[in-house]
Amino acid sequence: LPADLCYKLPESVSMEEGALMEPLSVAVMAVKMIGQMPLGANVVVFGAGPVGLLTMATAKALGARHVLAVDIQEPRLEFAKKYAASDYWVPTKMQQGEERLAYSRRQAEEIRAKFGYEERGPRGVDLIIDATGAEICVQTALYLAKHGGTYVQVGMGNDNIVIPITTVLNKELSIKGSFRYGPGCYNTSIDLVARGAVDLGPLITHRYAFKDAEKAFAANQSGKGEDGKPLIKAIIDGPEA
Repeated sequence: LPADLCYKLPESVSMEEGALMEPLSVAVMAVKMIGQMPLGANVVVFGAGPVGLLTMATAKALGARHVLAVDIQEPRLEFAKKYAASDYWVPTKMQQGEERLAYSRRQAEEIRAKFGYEERGPRGVDLIIDATGAEICVQTALYLAKHGGTYVQVGMGNDNIVIPITTVLNKELSIKGSFRYGPGCYNTSIDLVARGAVDLGPLITHRYAFKDAEKAFAANQSGKGEDGKPLIKAIIDGPEA
């Protein structure tokens, strides 16, 4: 590789941690570069997969006041709370005959009531990052954001979805897209890990020998390892010399 495309890891950062700088850089891009999260912000992250978890950790490391995780899988949310989230929310069931937008608005209202978020001011949700791409998550997020808040789209879903555009207009929301990472993201990610501000270790739940790489990909697809435990990130060792 050209030397200017390589990043030297400090001695305090392991090769395994180095392997996770790519997804961490996605989180840094969303929170710092695109979201421009203010100090002491209230942040909500939809999706508790690897990128969502790292987004929570990045927000916490950069000075968020409260980080709320939202997902439909409670085991992942329990992990998120132990790892970086202040608390979590499991969406309630859609009621019979309830339209999707009405359901999304209700979810936002229930979240706001549960955690004491307000429509304006310092108790409002300053930054929302969606790491799912799911239409209902996008809708709920836009209803939940405070007046003048920022919404960042990271997860990739369907090309065409319905959003409450009048809500975006009335609340003067900033909607931004975040695609992977850009200049400065890797340096910031390495610094956060080197200083201990972000701990990547808990995300590595399974390890595989190089010869078992196919098992690793199968486990990643199913969401759990052969031990039956949920898989967050799997590390595949390099081929033996």
